[in-house]
Amino acid sequence: MHRTHYAAEISEALVGTTVAVAGWVDRRRDHGGLIFIDLRDRSGVVQLRVDPSAGAVFQEADRLRAEYVIAVQGVVKARPPGMENPELATGKVEIDPERLVVLSEAKTPPFLPHEEADRVDELVRLKYRYLDLRRPKMLGHFMLRNRVVFAFRRYLHEHGFLEVETPALARSTPEGARDFLVPSRLQPGNFYALPQSPQLFKQLLMVSGFDRYYQIAKVFRDEDLRADRQPEFTQVDIEMSFVDQDDVLREMEALVHSVFQESLGETLAPFPRLTWDAAMRQYGSDKPDLRAGPPLLDLTEQARKSRWPILGEAQHVAGVVLRQVNPSRRQWDEFVERSRELGASGLIWLWKGEELRSNARGLGSELLEGLATGAELRPGDGLLVVAGAFPLACQVAGQLRLDAAQRFGRVEQGWRFLWVTDFPLFEWSEEEGRWVSAHHPFTMPHPEDVEWLEKDPSRVRSWAYDVVLNGVELASGSLRIFQPELQARVFQVLGLSRREAEAKFGFLLEAFSYGAPPHGGIAFGLDRLVMLMAGAKSLRDVIAFPKTARGTDPMTEAPNRVDPKQLEELSLAVIEPR
Repeated sequence: MHRTHYAAEISEALVGTTVAVAGWVDRRRDHGGLIFIDLRDRSGVVQLRVDPSAGAVFQEADRLRAEYVIAVQGVVKARPPGMENPELATGKVEIDPERLVVLSEAKTPPFLPHEEADRVDELVRLKYRYLDLRRPKMLGHFMLRNRVVFAFRRYLHEHGFLEVETPALARSTPEGARDFLVPSRLQPGNFYALPQSPQLFKQLLMVSGFDRYYQIAKVFRDEDLRADRQPEFTQVDIEMSFVDQDDVLREMEALVHSVFQESLGETLAPFPRLTWDAAMRQYGSDKPDLRAGPPLLDLTEQARKSRWPILGEAQHVAGVVLRQVNPSRRQWDEFVERSRELGASGLIWLWKGEELRSNARGLGSELLEGLATGAELRPGDGLLVVAGAFPLACQVAGQLRLDAAQRFGRVEQGWRFLWVTDFPLFEWSEEEGRWVSAHHPFTMPHPEDVEWLEKDPSRVRSWAYDVVLNGVELASGSLRIFQPELQARVFQVLGLSRREAEAKFGFLLEAFSYGAPPHGGIAFGLDRLVMLMAGAKSLRDVIAFPKTARGTDPMTEAPNRVDPKQLEELSLAVIEPR
């Protein structure tokens, strides 16, 4: 039997027509002699109705069990009145089988595709991933992922970008995380590295004159894992020549608008822009969630009137306004404890009712009223006040803002995008005792700040930018350094001598010496984007065969030991960990 239709295509328009379908037994129900079978394929479910008079077909239907693979040929019929199922797209029709063939039997599975995922241990789901992927919800994630990838490709193709593949085996270069290393059999003792990103190659493509490049790139990072991180993941990698920052932001914002419209039918609002400094002051984060209530308040001036040194002499005082809530005393205490967990020395709270309540009555009513007035509190509003060094006070208050919005159900629905720009070019590493790149060492410094490169690197802003969606960093990019002299100065700040720079990046610097255009780019985390669009809780729900938090694959039992002969061919020996 050749399949003529997918399950979801069986409709009232086909009543009286003979069709052939194939798929898995989702459910089998025996109703006093009548057997009903829900047949599931990629498109959905259709019901089969098998009568005892069907003879051999009935006998085959009687032995079916969950997840048997069957092929069916039969006539489409309308369901009797009152027997329709409005929850199914095919709920008004059923198939009366004339032929039924069991193509493959199945053992009793450890879980069924229609079971809710949270009822099944995740390790079991990953061990039997091929069963987990049969779940309609999971399949829906990958159908969405397919639409998203197609939408990216369509837009980029229509706007002059060339899809170019770059090497998966390259030299190891310091780009942040640890490299995954691949030993070379032909060059014993030497190693390739799997790419953390195609960064250097896409810049070389700009030097080559390709002008506009993109790639749906698989990249690898040997780092500790979490819900939104995997050792191998996919990014939409993009680079453009002869552009400034506004050119990149306009083009990429239009790209995201197009992807959401084509994939979800959603029309997005224009993306607001915030500098990194403003994002930290207003939200305590460089990836702020705009849905979680009003931004932070700067209450430093009002706090200067306090006799308490911890408040009056604080470098920064940040406030979180809680609109129209009335937390219990226990909830107020939980906020205080949470602030200490985040590194603050404590927390002052206020609540405005018929009178002003606070855990810091010793501050005096005048100062408390001043803080309430500065925060524009209305009856029924609360205020959390965090004091301390600027970065810490902002970060703690920013996290409390998110905690409060989630606790009181004040997180708005919808897609809230923004651009964050003007990141610091450098960060000080206490561990290494030197300046390190906040983005990567090829990021263009802001022209106005170049004079501070050697004098005060902390003051140098970069032409780097992130796309943030609902508090998640979706994409990161920058304009690139393309002048060898400026690149050499940045390397010097990073503590790289000319000899070290030549050893690590000599091929790129050599390429720049033959004429490089101004260029910039960005990389979208495809997995993160699909995770958010699908409403999934983890990257593992949108990657077909993901790893656990320990970097293992329970299904294939990777990573695994290899034959000693393979190690000998690679001139390698294993040192057992203590």
